[in-house]
Amino acid sequence: MALDGAFLYAVKNELQALIGGRVDKIYQPSREEIVITVRTKSGSKKLYISANAGSSRVHVTEKNIDNPQIPPMFCMLLRKHIGGGKLLGIRQDGLERILFLDFECVNELGDVVTVTLACEIMGRCSNLVIISQEGRIIDSIKRVDGEMSRERLVLPGMPYTLPPRDSRLNFLNADDDEMRSAIRSANPAELSKALIRIFEGISPILAREWTFFAGHGSHIDSDLITEDQIDRLIFIIKRTRDQLLSGESCFSAASTKEGQLKDFSFIRLSQFGTMMYTKELPSASELLDYFYFERDKAQRTKQRANDLFKLLINLTERVARRISVQREELAECAEKDYFRLCGDLISANIYRIVKGDTVLYAENFYEESCPTVEISLDPRKSPSQNAQKYYTEYKKCVKAEEMLTLRIEKGEEELQYLDSVFDALTRADSENDIIQLRLELREQGYVRSGCGKTKPPKALPPIEYRSSDGFTVLVGRNNLQNDQLTLKFAEKSDIWLHTQSITGSHVIIASEGKTPPDRTIEEAAIIAACNSRGRDSSLVPVDYCLARYVRKPVGAKPGKVIFTNYKTAFVKPDSELEKQLRV
Repeated sequence: MALDGAFLYAVKNELQALIGGRVDKIYQPSREEIVITVRTKSGSKKLYISANAGSSRVHVTEKNIDNPQIPPMFCMLLRKHIGGGKLLGIRQDGLERILFLDFECVNELGDVVTVTLACEIMGRCSNLVIISQEGRIIDSIKRVDGEMSRERLVLPGMPYTLPPRDSRLNFLNADDDEMRSAIRSANPAELSKALIRIFEGISPILAREWTFFAGHGSHIDSDLITEDQIDRLIFIIKRTRDQLLSGESCFSAASTKEGQLKDFSFIRLSQFGTMMYTKELPSASELLDYFYFERDKAQRTKQRANDLFKLLINLTERVARRISVQREELAECAEKDYFRLCGDLISANIYRIVKGDTVLYAENFYEESCPTVEISLDPRKSPSQNAQKYYTEYKKCVKAEEMLTLRIEKGEEELQYLDSVFDALTRADSENDIIQLRLELREQGYVRSGCGKTKPPKALPPIEYRSSDGFTVLVGRNNLQNDQLTLKFAEKSDIWLHTQSITGSHVIIASEGKTPPDRTIEEAAIIAACNSRGRDSSLVPVDYCLARYVRKPVGAKPGKVIFTNYKTAFVKPDSELEKQLRV
């Protein structure tokens, strides 16, 4: 994993600024996440700790992480033992992936005690353990019993023990001879893999970067390494050590050309060449904040709104099936003209029919050639009753056609509405956004009203952007806010934008009576494309017009409007530009 012991050492050095601060707030956003607000002389800082297998980490965060209304039991236990406590120190044993946070607290008896929080950042074995002054486990965010592990139990009341540890070199204090000897005696393997077994606290990406430097980008095996390559390897290791000890590390994140984040490190990455893009950030905490937030944003939203996703998928499938059945029934109504023809021909030839006849052969006088038509008759009915039967079938088909056409149209509108809610849900980046979408679906009758009396949180304002020319651009977060933004907030002279035939948010350029330049309209169109289902497309058409030409049809679903006097701009979605313009 990229968050190795060496990177954690850089994080520990940054967290030294928190020492002496007081614990102000503690909350638990999810089952394996903890946020501790520490009040220092320079202001409050949020310490984020995750024991999630795929994103375990500890760092200072600037992100606004939702605080659940009902705190879990582990959160309540943390508040009891370290709430209001003073952070005395932060320790790390060598380059192990464990940080120990020591807090000076007052217990129930009024005695001053030291409570330690062990942040074990070890992939699937990650954990957060509260340790008493006597070295015993008070509790942990993940309890480990005998069925889960035979080597190390993590249960309340048991003595805290360190995880099993291999004997490896710490490159922060190892000398040249120790490193040279260890490299020469390494078991035959690819050099980067051998380095991971030799040195403590280094990740595969760091080992590959050292190997890349030592071999000038070529492959090296540990049993075939030359003296010159060993010298270059020791040189890059010592340079990495100096950067880490001096605090002059270069925190880099690597991503594919499609923008998918892959890896990160505390040194400048050269091994990918032109295959990947690298982005540098000023600190370890900012790098972790950026990397995991961007990588896990979609997954995080999916977890929080999993029930809504399932509901929308089921509703969409149900409506689609209903429309399919209605289309089949509508196709059957195409026989209505035949029924009318049969009724007309029976009426015209009624003198030729005797009750009891089963078939009538009559000339179709509606066509020039007057072809003979075979018409089935009910022998139990009189000639006039047979004609009336076909006229009745004709009227039923006409009525069914009208009703089915209207129902199919409403069903397609419902599908479009559900699709817009689904799109807004995929772009939701906070618990509040999800709650507002849930309330919207409740208003439309898709979600049952809850029996709880908890007042829902106040809706967040529209997303605000600032164009390069200084114009304010506002984006609705959901369909209800889209209606408010377009129909109530926007002035008649403002510019309204929306992706053409693609679900997305309403976008308003607040013109303040001025005429926005083309660059502002283009940037607003890019913002509209990025806040729509077409955000991953190569080219997106965006319609725009004055807000005065936008109106809402009577009885339409939320977010549904019609507009005239519009133009269309074709833009390429640019997520980086969208982030830069966001206020």
